Amino acid sequence: MKTTRKMKWTRLALAAVLTVSTTVWAQGKVDLGKREFDTNCASCHGVSGKGNGPLGELLKRSASDLTTLQKRNGGVFPMARMYEIIEGGGVPEHGTRDMPIWGREYSIKAAEYYVDAPYNQEAYVRARILTLLEYVSRLQVK
Repeated sequence: MKTTRKMKWTRLALAAVLTVSTTVWAQGKVDLGKREFDTNCASCHGVSGKGNGPLGELLKRSASDLTTLQKRNGGVFPMARMYEIIEGGGVPEHGTRDMPIWGREYSIKAAEYYVDAPYNQEAYVRARILTLLEYVSRLQVK
């Protein structure tokens, strides 16, 4: 029951993010997904998402080429797997990982920003990750 409810809310959040992002993108206004990517991902994955960011040489493993995710997954964008990687909840605490655990980072930023205001931390994190994933899905080579 809990998983079904969570999946329902995740689908609704994704639909809302896609609708808002697509509308904003089409109107030429702020592209929240691109802003998220440029701020948090481009330094390692590169502005184009090809894994050639300026900090890439400092990593233990090369940053992934994010433009071929769909191609490498049989033509389907691996939304759930990418969400898992970015959110980082299933990553062992003392494991080796160059990429920040963005779910934790977003939670910390939200707590700092919404100190005295009520907010839904899980929804906040989910919205930021889904906005980012919507943008990464647009980077896929056709």
